[in-house]
Amino acid sequence: MNIFHDIKSLQLFLKSQRSAGNAIGLVPTMGALHQGHLSLISASRQMNNITVCSVFVNPTQFNNAHDLAVYPRTLEADCQLLESAGCEVVFAPSVEEMYPQLPHLKFDFGSLETVMEGKFRPGHFNGVGIVVSKLFHIVQPDNAYFGQKDLQQCAVINRLVKDLSFSLDLHICPTQREKDGLAMSSRNRNLSTQERALAPQLYKALKSASEKLRTEPSAKVKNWVEQYLKTTEGIDLEYFEISDFETLEPSEELIEGKTALCIAAFLGKTRLIDNLII
Repeated sequence: MNIFHDIKSLQLFLKSQRSAGNAIGLVPTMGALHQGHLSLISASRQMNNITVCSVFVNPTQFNNAHDLAVYPRTLEADCQLLESAGCEVVFAPSVEEMYPQLPHLKFDFGSLETVMEGKFRPGHFNGVGIVVSKLFHIVQPDNAYFGQKDLQQCAVINRLVKDLSFSLDLHICPTQREKDGLAMSSRNRNLSTQERALAPQLYKALKSASEKLRTEPSAKVKNWVEQYLKTTEGIDLEYFEISDFETLEPSEELIEGKTALCIAAFLGKTRLIDNLII
């Protein structure tokens, strides 16, 4: 496995691979890898000759200094996991390598960044748009892979690819879960034992809501989820939304395969998100 920390060396290597006719897949991550990330690596390896996994904690997408400070950084362990998973290339740049100067460019994703994550994390998707654009330009992948757990991020990146005509195929892969239903996330390791025991309640609420929506109006279901979690000690619900899968606009009716249930909550100082597409 090849590990690169600077852009020029990575690009020289990938240029030679591209000249040899090898297809390149990109899996962007912020490290602290788990089986969810490795499922993206597996998906890429099935379709490409070379898989590049970027490991970079992107400061421009954090609007909370504490969140950035405590985000786990485990590069050595990440590289061991990636090598065992058959990943060919790791790109692990420093902040200075990715941002020789702070970017002045601002992305506007319209209504996609005014709801849910965008509403509670102003500026977040501008940072996502900048770093993902830079990675697409640096790597020039044929295919790029993202997890459904970050559903709103996937919608934003889909808009980015279409509006800026990036020459790649975007693949959204299913959320990977623990045995008790908790969505796999790098943030899970920040949970205390008590908080970890409570965390599956988020997925339980999503599953119950998906069943209730088949017979009850969305307003009633939304109220049930809010009351259920607000009365669960140790969970501080930030939002629960019933939305259109593509636009993320609020949805009043259930449409199979198009209605998304999205949730965010704090367990102690750790913020978790999850979603379920009906």
